[in-house]
Amino acid sequence: MAPYDSDDNTNEDLRTGRRKAARYVVPVAVLGVAAATIGLVPAFAGSGDPDLPDITAQQLIEKIAASDVQQLSGTVKISTDLGLPNLGGLESSLGGMGGGGDDSGSSADPSSKLLELASGTHTLRVASDGEDKQKLSLLDKAAEYSVIHNGDEVWAYDSASNEAYHMKDSSGAAEKGTKGKADDVPATPKELADEALKAADDTTSVTVDGTAQVAGRDAYKLLIKPKASGSTVGAISIAVDSKTGLPLKFTLTPASGGAAVIDAGFTKVDFSKPAASTFDFSPPKGTKVTEGDEAKAEGKADRAQPKGGEDLGKEFQGLNVIGEGWSSIAQFDTGGEGMPSESSGAGDAGRFLDSLGDHVTGKFGSGTVFSTRLVNALITDDGKVYAGAVTKDALVKAANAAK
Repeated sequence: MAPYDSDDNTNEDLRTGRRKAARYVVPVAVLGVAAATIGLVPAFAGSGDPDLPDITAQQLIEKIAASDVQQLSGTVKISTDLGLPNLGGLESSLGGMGGGGDDSGSSADPSSKLLELASGTHTLRVASDGEDKQKLSLLDKAAEYSVIHNGDEVWAYDSASNEAYHMKDSSGAAEKGTKGKADDVPATPKELADEALKAADDTTSVTVDGTAQVAGRDAYKLLIKPKASGSTVGAISIAVDSKTGLPLKFTLTPASGGAAVIDAGFTKVDFSKPAASTFDFSPPKGTKVTEGDEAKAEGKADRAQPKGGEDLGKEFQGLNVIGEGWSSIAQFDTGGEGMPSESSGAGDAGRFLDSLGDHVTGKFGSGTVFSTRLVNALITDDGKVYAGAVTKDALVKAANAAK
């Protein structure tokens, strides 16, 4: 297969070809810089893998961009292993205070419930019929939690607590799909792939890495890797349906090796139209219903004003971004005095925080690095924060350079 040639006419053809799906999948920036950043290795079939026609990474990204799947239903398994420290139930205890951990106080509020996807292994049922009908259900043993978007109505229901959260979608559902807090948590391979492809710039290598079968479908594998060292991201693999262009599986492995940090993929998928009843919802008898608008109003009224009456946002002095691409680091000043530690006389609280992080020193003075398998953060003793999907050494180097 001939390599992809980067010239003005070809780029114009790419722009024209992706217009109808521009709202749907890949940001314009990804295709715009493709010629300079994307490897041109065609797909190959390994033993036992489906034998598909050769395709370049550029063509595969175009296929994702042109994907216009409007109707589907299926089951997604998602596993997340960020390597967070075991806090002995502290996180769940804090999350349970007041119910949902948001202004609503409802266990059905999507903003807190879907955060469960940030750890462990979960099974989701998903369904879609166009841009104004979607359903996502989180299955947990005998209980089920669902978010249902149907026209201008959005419902969330928690069968374990028999609570429901309701909000009106009055901000353009027909153009943007499901609105509301549930959208903030990428939960399907497509949503995760969208976020990964946004990072495909000249710091990124993108190639086709063979073929696979996912949920009984033939797929190509798109491999995304940072070019430079210093990132905690090792590689991202996206299995793309060979016929529809829909991402079927997303796997992010860390540079440190071991199990995937995120592994999300369809185990079953059907591209036929879901039954209309799939998107119907009426609260069962006895359900406690919280209205989204009322919850927000009550939360604002009940929330105590910070000491001094200042907006908390003003506490953070000038967010800066150091570096670019996968090795970029966010830096800001909390205006405080850093994290309490045992050496600073903070007692048990200081010892607890010391046990979660690594003490480091440099030209910046001293501080503590808090680590996961993907994101690390350095908090210096003078209250400055450096955070990103980069190594501890990269954070220390950035803090030293800032001095």
